[in-house]
Amino acid sequence: MRHVALSYTLAFSLLGAYAQAASVFQFPTANHTLLQENGDAHFFVGTPGRPWTAGSFGCVRSSGYQFHEGADIRSIARDKRNEPTDPVLCTADGWVVHTNRKAGLSNYGKYVVVGHKVEGLEIYSIYAHLSRVNDEWKPGKWIAKGAQIGIMGRTSNTRQRISKERAHLHFEITLLANHEFPDFFKKKYPKGRNDHGIWNGQNLIGIDPAEVFRAQAASPAGFKLRDYLREQAPLFKLRVHQTEFAWIKRYRPLILRSPELSHEQVDGYEIAFNYGGLPYQLKPIAIENPPAGEPWELIHVDEAVYQKHPCRKLVIKTGAKWRLTAKGRQLIELLLFAADRP
Repeated sequence: MRHVALSYTLAFSLLGAYAQAASVFQFPTANHTLLQENGDAHFFVGTPGRPWTAGSFGCVRSSGYQFHEGADIRSIARDKRNEPTDPVLCTADGWVVHTNRKAGLSNYGKYVVVGHKVEGLEIYSIYAHLSRVNDEWKPGKWIAKGAQIGIMGRTSNTRQRISKERAHLHFEITLLANHEFPDFFKKKYPKGRNDHGIWNGQNLIGIDPAEVFRAQAASPAGFKLRDYLREQAPLFKLRVHQTEFAWIKRYRPLILRSPELSHEQVDGYEIAFNYGGLPYQLKPIAIENPPAGEPWELIHVDEAVYQKHPCRKLVIKTGAKWRLTAKGRQLIELLLFAADRP
């Protein structure tokens, strides 16, 4: 996978050199009702028998215990058969990095992933359940903001098919955990199947696209994605006893300045995670006498945030003590993973 990682590094360096860094994301369809008063019900579409809230981001399903990592945007254009005809548009300038034209290979059905360079950050947008992907969009292809990616649909490989009434675009804004994910997956699941390489959903950590659109609208000239990310509420904080790992190499703008420490004095990082598992803030630290065993230690959990957003199940309280769950440990292992090299 080294050559793949290098090719995407080159692509994103070129993107930074030749493209305007997109500080504002465009709505991916003509449905902009999110920004209208009480417009949420006309923007999101819920799951069967559930209100529109089930189509929004976060702990919105299974009575708050199931995580939904994107926004399900309602169709506003239909043909005579009541099928959606909404054009799906690219949210920002970028590169097509993945296309899946075989609906049976993913819960997302036919979908496209586009990479963007925003304020020095690698950001990825996902457009899922499409009925059609335009022929020209192949990995490595430059795509302009507002270009048509395809047509909204209801494709998926789930047992319960998406009905015509619920046809929607599943849209995500995400960050990539680790370019070496295929090696991680193979080590973790030796008999598992990974049809999508580094674009496997387990390797993508989402942020709330609706909140991004609202934040942009509230401050169209002053919106900064880096500041938005840094202002997340922390679910937990972790002390990592490493100075170089995949996430920190890719998302250096999320590192806080630490003028009191020289580069040689930095032994690790204190990392804040939001409830969705996003490592949104990294503080360089000096570690005296790090504990033996795991290369990390859980140092803080905000119980109020946990009670409000329990669905990712990354931490759990046993008695008076908090600890990482198996899901939490796997997230940290993925972030720190580096494949063995000859």
